[in-house]
Amino acid sequence: MTNPFFEPSTLLYQLPDFGAITDEHYRPAFERGMAEHLAEVEAIVTAPDAPTFANTLIPLERSGQMLSRVATVFFNKASADSNDTTNALEEELAPKLAAHADALRLDSRLFARIKAVRASAEFGGAGGLDAESRYLVERYLAEFTQAGAGLGDAQKQQLREYNRRLSELTTKFEKNLLAETNALALVIDDVTELEGLGAGEISAAAEAAAERGLPGKWVVTLVLPTGHPYLASLTDRRVRERLFTASRSRGNRGGEFDNRDLVLEITRLRALRAGLLGFESHAAFVTSDETAATPAAVDALLRRLAPPAARNTRVEQAALQRLFGGEYVVEAWDWAYLTEKLRKARFDVDTAEMRPYFEAERVLRDGVFFAANRLYGVTFTERADLRAYHPEARVFEVHDEGGSAVGLYVLDLYTRDSKRGGAWMNSLVSQSALLGHPVIVTNNLNVPKPAEGTPTLLTFDEVNTFFHEFGHALHGLFARVTYPKFSGTSVFRDFVEFPSQVNEMWMLWPEVLANYAVHHLTGEPMPAELVAKVQASAGFNEGFATSEYLAAALLDQAWHRLGAGDAVEDVAAFEAAALAGFGLGNPAVPPRYSSTYFAHTFSGGYDAGYYSYIWSEVLDADTVEWFTENGGLTRANGDRFRQRLLGVGGSRDPLEAYRDFRGRDADIAPLLARRGLTP
Repeated sequence: MTNPFFEPSTLLYQLPDFGAITDEHYRPAFERGMAEHLAEVEAIVTAPDAPTFANTLIPLERSGQMLSRVATVFFNKASADSNDTTNALEEELAPKLAAHADALRLDSRLFARIKAVRASAEFGGAGGLDAESRYLVERYLAEFTQAGAGLGDAQKQQLREYNRRLSELTTKFEKNLLAETNALALVIDDVTELEGLGAGEISAAAEAAAERGLPGKWVVTLVLPTGHPYLASLTDRRVRERLFTASRSRGNRGGEFDNRDLVLEITRLRALRAGLLGFESHAAFVTSDETAATPAAVDALLRRLAPPAARNTRVEQAALQRLFGGEYVVEAWDWAYLTEKLRKARFDVDTAEMRPYFEAERVLRDGVFFAANRLYGVTFTERADLRAYHPEARVFEVHDEGGSAVGLYVLDLYTRDSKRGGAWMNSLVSQSALLGHPVIVTNNLNVPKPAEGTPTLLTFDEVNTFFHEFGHALHGLFARVTYPKFSGTSVFRDFVEFPSQVNEMWMLWPEVLANYAVHHLTGEPMPAELVAKVQASAGFNEGFATSEYLAAALLDQAWHRLGAGDAVEDVAAFEAAALAGFGLGNPAVPPRYSSTYFAHTFSGGYDAGYYSYIWSEVLDADTVEWFTENGGLTRANGDRFRQRLLGVGGSRDPLEAYRDFRGRDADIAPLLARRGLTP
């Protein structure tokens, strides 16, 4: 069998040959890729010569290329366009890939060679390794140490078992969540129940029903967070409650796809693994190799923010209750709807009024791409001749101002049952000068697709998400490093959200907004007074927004601060106690993600790391202040940000890179002001 993964792609930018790839190619490519990778590492550790950077780190960085080729394509498909075959294969592969990773990271021979290079004269001597190469040695040494390479044989065997089982459990959690999200989508029999939604939203619901074989009905698909965007618009309170209840029910209603036992076993095994590695908790294990360094540092930030956020939420809730009157008590499914009414009353603005001005293609070309062009000089040309992994995914070629190639950008905008919830960025090819690799990045969103011929009108939040995810894409596109380990967004988890959050600022930047926000029917620009009203209401409802995020971050920390001897039997009771302990147990303000559908922490790599968003936002708010003070949307500003932050990828300590850009450490004051948390 000719397998497209057995050799590097010969297509432009090494784009995977999606026209040739079938599901049958994945398993043999994984099997050969893992075997080849192990053989390459075995050649390193059995080399007779004394360890050097050239005979240890360089071949280590060159190893595993076939495995990387198939893994990037497969896991992109598993997230964006899964099917029964890929779902089954992912569950089959999870323990095998965990064992493969352990075979490398727990190899005492390889660990000894890395330590020998670190101790050698070439590491610290004059005329020795350059800064990026020295940092590569430091990162490998830190990661192997944290992974358990220094443990004894019996401990390593126990560690392998923990890792194998955790890989199975987290994969199962993700599959359960996708099944629950699809199963609990809201089926509407009477279109009048969707009063308050726009024509495009109703069209998307009809299209979703038709795709499920339900003609004459409407289906509202669920989103990953607790709060569905339609809760702000639906006038029928019973429908809002049904939609909210469906969202909150995922993974905790019994049956085949219940995630409660998985949550308990995942957290128990993570705590046991942390103890084996010498840490008091999984949170301590994770933060030991992040910029935060300790759970105490995370706790100090979250505890500083939680009380004022809860206080602001109570003020907001009282205002909503006055608006609601005495007939009902404000419930979680009422909050977004009443908030929009109160926003209208106070500021004479309804963000739904902006939607006709947010046509998706204009947002993309005249907003997202336009801002990138003004800042960085890059241009985007659609390449209909290049095939992506799904018919709805579009490919764009990216060039610098002088015409030199940057890479490919793939956009996959619409939701479908085969795509997991949320929005994210992936790399299909990661840049590396050592390997001669270009770069290909993808953005996935989950926008409901309207019927053919109906424009795709985005919500305010969807536009914001678009700019955010494109910030990740720019980070991946612009990084120029020697070693594949440092490519793209390969930075500490609690730093990776920073560049994407900064990119959100351009959504409402006057020059950018004026260029893309035009009415999809009339072509008229968004009225200046509407923009002014939205900007005037920027801090509105921040108590809720901050509290629902902090509740999820604190919940993540609570689960992962458990020690090996701490026993939890009831997921809901533990969650309630954890939130109450921080003053965030308000039932009208549930966490952004509850435990049984908290994909970030139980299957998405943000375990004990969901604090990263607010941690990175300290840098983000400080950077927005810098851009504002220095002229905003200019090439000079963009070039500085690109060269000193985005362009370095993971090739230097991220906080050093930030100080190089900003001239100092970040100040928390801009974040406190942004979120209304100043005393």
